[in-house]
Amino acid sequence: MQHQISRLDGVHDCTLVFETRQLRVTGDNPDALLPRIREICTSIESATKVIAPEEEEEETGGHTLAELLIGAGLFLLGELVLNGVPQVVAMLAAYLLLGWRVLLTAVRNIGKGRIFDENFLMSLATIGAWAIGASDEAVGVMLFYRIGEYFEDRAVERSRRQIMQAVDLRPETVNRIQPDGSTQTIPAADAQVDDLVLVRPGDRVPLDGVVEEGVSRLDTAAITGEPVPVRVAPGDRALSGCVNTDGVLKLRVTHVLAESMVQRILDSVENAAARKPKIDRFITRFSRVYTPAVVGIAVLTALVPGVITGDWSHWVYTALTFLVISCPCALVLSVPLTYFAGIGAGSKRGILFKGGVSLEALSDVKTIVMDKTGTITRGNFAVQQVVPAADANMEAVELLQLAAACESASTHPIAKSILSACQTDYPAADSIREQAGEGVEAVIGGKTVLCGNRKLLERHGIDLAGLTGTPGSTEVLLARDGQLLGHIVIADTVKADAKQAMDRMQAQGLTTAMLTGDAQETADAVAKELGIQEVRARLLPEDKLTALTELREKHGAVMFVGDGINDAPVLAGADVGAAMGSGADAAIEAADVVFMNADLSSIPASVQIARGARRISHQNIAFALGVKLLVMVLGLAGIASMWLAVFADSGVAMLCVLNSIRMLYVKTE
Repeated sequence: MQHQISRLDGVHDCTLVFETRQLRVTGDNPDALLPRIREICTSIESATKVIAPEEEEEETGGHTLAELLIGAGLFLLGELVLNGVPQVVAMLAAYLLLGWRVLLTAVRNIGKGRIFDENFLMSLATIGAWAIGASDEAVGVMLFYRIGEYFEDRAVERSRRQIMQAVDLRPETVNRIQPDGSTQTIPAADAQVDDLVLVRPGDRVPLDGVVEEGVSRLDTAAITGEPVPVRVAPGDRALSGCVNTDGVLKLRVTHVLAESMVQRILDSVENAAARKPKIDRFITRFSRVYTPAVVGIAVLTALVPGVITGDWSHWVYTALTFLVISCPCALVLSVPLTYFAGIGAGSKRGILFKGGVSLEALSDVKTIVMDKTGTITRGNFAVQQVVPAADANMEAVELLQLAAACESASTHPIAKSILSACQTDYPAADSIREQAGEGVEAVIGGKTVLCGNRKLLERHGIDLAGLTGTPGSTEVLLARDGQLLGHIVIADTVKADAKQAMDRMQAQGLTTAMLTGDAQETADAVAKELGIQEVRARLLPEDKLTALTELREKHGAVMFVGDGINDAPVLAGADVGAAMGSGADAAIEAADVVFMNADLSSIPASVQIARGARRISHQNIAFALGVKLLVMVLGLAGIASMWLAVFADSGVAMLCVLNSIRMLYVKTE
């Protein structure tokens, strides 16, 4: 289906996502291709309906339920009340009512070369049962197959809706404030950037924006997982999906609905479902081999013992049970649903997985490697001390002004702290050249000024004898025309949940490591405070990738967690890249996982979700194959009936689907 639609003129990409029941088509004008797309889908599977998003309605399944009830009534009437010809008529009527869709689909699929699907197998098994005189079992098997199919569909649909509803926080309307001060209720999709909207207490923030007026607290749990409401005031950013708990807010829209956080989260979950884990792709390939193999065993079971013993009825019956067992529904349904539920579970906690493949890779991670600034620490640097060199003949204020001039073009948190601390005017720089991972080289008043770490000054031959570091702090050193002018002590604080998160990671058997461009003394102080096991300091951005490779070779698969633009290459190079949602867009784009609340407790929580998804998918595989194998053995021993075979197919599939849904409620604390 995907292949045929992708080949249509004007189609750029086509992805069929079972978990969300979406056919995602991108192209020049996909709406115009809708009739042709529908034609392709129905030619492959006649029961398929392709519905545009605006046409989507709730399906009741009423016709199916009516068929089941009437068919079950005819079956019971023929089994318990009638005899002779009336019994045969009742059974035949029940069989045709219950099985006409299955039989018709099987015939159509045979014409398309699709022989080994469940419709063909079920048709062959039940017609075979009629042929050997087991009409009651033929009707009963079809009845319970349809019942199992009905409940499977309901379970999958309920799960799908439950997952999507958990992450779909899009508003239907917004209250736009008019120029005269009145409010107008408009569709959320019609709101534009710079519109002013009203958010009352108890309302969900409809669109991303900046607070223009009012003071309140926002419950951000639905977006970031953070349980404590956050105070906002004029000038503060407010993300769509958060709940306004206290005062009235007037919000200036910064992103339209299609670009707001609520839509990004929903798109992330929908797109994630299209990125299949390896185990899902393996199940698809396995089913293509497994089903024909079981059919082959069924044929041999009917022929070989039948020829030897002459008891054709018994061995044909046994072969028919094999045909019922051979449907791989439990695996095909439950494994992708498990990973989709895991993605939903993460989204509810502010953890966005970019696909089942990310979840699967994370379950194999052995080492968590973290950047320091903005990841382990808050990144809210503040100047603690300005220390001119003894022979520099310079006041602290003048040294701070010179540093501010050097950092005036930078957006780094350290630069921002210097600019914030400098309360006076500072000279304009003639030129500024940033040295990645080291600092800034500027020309001010015709003189070359260096502003950065030890590595920068040492590379320029500056004498740093007698300069001692301040453990746990970052030092910015300044030199002019080859002479050390002094240093500025800047402190950052570790995040409140950092120690607890490190302890949880190590309890999970993970090795913790930190990579940073800061001084070794600063890095060691943070590592000692938190119990981080491996530390690499004074690293340039390109050095981080080398250090990551060394840690992978030493400890196994790694997840790197960062938040800066310079972290993007390392995020892409890790087995799993994770970005803090508060970080740079480039880092978020390069990551496999995004932690919206930017706290460290999300790391062990994400690992727990990933391992839970792998564990449940393995449970489903073992249970489904185990039950099918057991029923096959019992069939060969003459113990299993076609009734039990139906349980081994539809019943097991439904149990596996229900087991998959447990992922949505996994506890991560």
